Amino acid sequence: MYAVIESGGKQHRVEEGEILRLEKLDAAAGDKLKFDKILLVGEGESVKIGKPYVKGSQVTAEVIKEGRGGKIKIVKFHRRKHYKRQQGHRQWFTEVKIIGIKAETKAKAKAKTKLEPEGKIAPKAKAESKAKAKPKGKVKPKAKPKAKAQPRVKPEE
Repeated sequence: MYAVIESGGKQHRVEEGEILRLEKLDAAAGDKLKFDKILLVGEGESVKIGKPYVKGSQVTAEVIKEGRGGKIKIVKFHRRKHYKRQQGHRQWFTEVKIIGIKAETKAKAKAKTKLEPEGKIAPKAKAESKAKAKPKGKVKPKAKPKAKAQPRVKPEE
């Protein structure tokens, strides 16, 4: 069985026995936690999706330890300006082990699926196209050019 839980503004897919790092929670090592913001529960082919959460489901976990993650370096740098700033950051986390996933297992009566629609659907009426512009009149054929003009030649003197 698996579940998708929401914790610290993030979504995590969890299974029983899995060790997970979450955002810092207000709990000490050895404490038991219950997550009730479950978005999805699945087992085999049956999947239950919540709207937004699955009602009656719960994930229990045990806090293993708290700590800080690896250092992330932040560097600001402007070239040719003698400007360089460095800063480090280590994010706090809580490591938990998933103990159990409890989901409400109410068997709902399956609704009969119909392949055919109940009533006939009328075809959509075609939109009327805009009226085409009427021709102004008959198109006259292009006038043929008159005979070529003879080049003027100066009489010889």
